[in-house]
Amino acid sequence: MARRRRREEEHENHERWLVSYADFITLLFAFFVVMYAISSVNEGKYKVLSNALTNAFKNTTAVPGGQPLAVIQGAPPVETRPVVKADKLSPPDKQEEKRQIDRKNMRNMASNIMQALQPLVAQGKVKLLETSRGVTIEINDSILFPAGQARLQLESMNALAAVAQVLSGADYPITIEGHTDNVPISTPQFPSNWELSAMRATTVLRLFNDNGVGAERLTAIGYGETRPVETNTTPEGRARNRRVSILIDSSRPEAPMEIGSAPIGAGG
Repeated sequence: MARRRRREEEHENHERWLVSYADFITLLFAFFVVMYAISSVNEGKYKVLSNALTNAFKNTTAVPGGQPLAVIQGAPPVETRPVVKADKLSPPDKQEEKRQIDRKNMRNMASNIMQALQPLVAQGKVKLLETSRGVTIEINDSILFPAGQARLQLESMNALAAVAQVLSGADYPITIEGHTDNVPISTPQFPSNWELSAMRATTVLRLFNDNGVGAERLTAIGYGETRPVETNTTPEGRARNRRVSILIDSSRPEAPMEIGSAPIGAGG
């Protein structure tokens, strides 16, 4: 039996071009729809947008004084407010007046303290310094405490009590700082100069409080040997570094404000 003839090739579809043609017509229709949509933009809105872009790129403002004016179609114009310049603000007269009063009170207080400690000032054992923060009384510890101790000597107690009487009549914050030289100390009561300086400052604080200075105004700090005012290589320098400093601060503490907290009324 003769072999069967090969099957004839399938008939070629000559209408395939219709698929591509239909896709082309669809794309062309979509193109004309987009073009028609663009051509029907509201002319008024387009002008507002064009003007806004022009002003932005030219870095110009619609009104003098630095405040830009935004015009929204269908809404009344935004009322402009004049910009208040720094030189037109009212000067802080009250703050300046308060600073002048505080400075005057500080100087009067320093004069009274100077009179109370005049014999010690004459001996060079006490210094009064005026700083941007207020007045500092610097007392050499040789007239306050025996060596290596934090117990006040009887003579110094009377002098400090006189200072406390002057300070009790004011309301300025007071910081009492204890300082030592770099000679190490190691006793059961004072393992280092930190403890010694802190205890000396606290002792003076207690005396002030016992003599009428409010406890809420008092702070004691022990710096040890970390803040010398003279070299520690000589006996004179070490004696100068052993001191108690009493800072009368002219700036009263302000109410604290939490950082990062949301203002009252801001909601979520």
